[in-house]
Amino acid sequence: QVQVVESGGGLVQAGGSLRLSCAASGRTFSTYVMGWFRRAPGKEREFIAAVSWSGGKTNYADSVKGRFTISRDNAKNTVYLQMNSLKAEDTAVYYCVLNPFTSAYWGQGTQVTVSS
Repeated sequence: QVQVVESGGGLVQAGGSLRLSCAASGRTFSTYVMGWFRRAPGKEREFIAAVSWSGGKTNYADSVKGRFTISRDNAKNTVYLQMNSLKAEDTAVYYCVLNPFTSAYWGQGTQVTVSS
């Protein structure tokens, strides 16, 4: 059974930082692409970032490029999203996804609220 569990969300002031973590189990974590998506109130789900199985390749949405960093620790079966220079428009539920572009497994999400 695959489990994807996010943590680290919360309330932060604009300009601040948060780090989200995501632990995955039930698959050989180190062989899968991992990704982060978000859904803001009243908006469609949005791709944020993805990292290759080795961690050597990453890609980002333009909206977060230069502010967010995705990374992974295969020894801990964990992927991270470091979010800096947060803006009010980053307020959303953030979802971690194992194998996001094919047979995806989604976490339940963690709320990030940025106060302006």
